[in-house]
Amino acid sequence: MTEREPLEPPPGRAISLRVNGIVHTIPIEDRDLLVDVIRRRMAMTGTHAGCYNGDCGACTVAVNGAIVKSCLVLAAGADGAEITTIEGFARDAELDPIQEAFWAEDGFQCGFCLPGQLFATRDLLDRDPDPDERAIRGALSGNICRCTGYVTAVRAVRAAASKRRRA
Repeated sequence: MTEREPLEPPPGRAISLRVNGIVHTIPIEDRDLLVDVIRRRMAMTGTHAGCYNGDCGACTVAVNGAIVKSCLVLAAGADGAEITTIEGFARDAELDPIQEAFWAEDGFQCGFCLPGQLFATRDLLDRDPDPDERAIRGALSGNICRCTGYVTAVRAVRAAASKRRRA
């Protein structure tokens, strides 16, 4: 048996992220995923780690205003970005009207898929203030929900759209 060389630590760096309006400088390894940095290094566990392949949507966040599945983003690639997590979805400690609609319409049950559903709804309503059912289902299609069957989520999106139009 031969003696092995000790393994080198993985390459790393410090990155700067503005998360929910607060700037953080975080040491990372180059291989770290954004979802893991958010959850493990920043202790923001509302961003859920589900499938790790972009299918479920539970890890959805907004990066520079665009919704992304954070399990598909290397944290190093987000250096300097403005990130909104589900913890920053509401403003001034009051629920966002989209959150209120999901609550009122029972648009979720266990809540695991909720970050993706809420960000997808906001993205849709920003583009289309009065979407039809087909558009709503298309917007939510990137999020897997095992509890609701999407019926209540669709109803919640309609309610959120109505609230936004009245505001």
